Amino acid sequence: MGIDFPLGSDADAVRRRIEALEQLLERAIAVPGTRHRVGLDALVGLVPVAGDLVGAAMGLYLVWEARNLGMSRWQQARMIGNIGVDTALGAIPFAGDLFDFVFKSNSRNLRIVRRHLDKHHPHTRIIEG
Repeated sequence: MGIDFPLGSDADAVRRRIEALEQLLERAIAVPGTRHRVGLDALVGLVPVAGDLVGAAMGLYLVWEARNLGMSRWQQARMIGNIGVDTALGAIPFAGDLFDFVFKSNSRNLRIVRRHLDKHHPHTRIIEG
């Protein structure tokens, strides 16, 4: 799996840390027989109520990192909204567990952070190919 979790407060370290956390929370494990991947967020969400709260707490860490990057309150509110939807709907028995496999709030939040970083810290951009 090889997750890189760098220390430091510079924008490059924050980008790599957020990307590593998103990988762990949303795409760490391949579902056998499908092309779908799940992560720790979906797995802990299987535990009623407590699992969804733990998943929300892990997602809020991304918002905390976004705050430290100087992202606007609007962007932070959108990120919190994504986590709120994921937590509220994920708490519904059975249907919420299926929802957790489809709605990936941390991936959505990573896209918000990446747009900010690409605009305000372009030197952190990673070219994949």
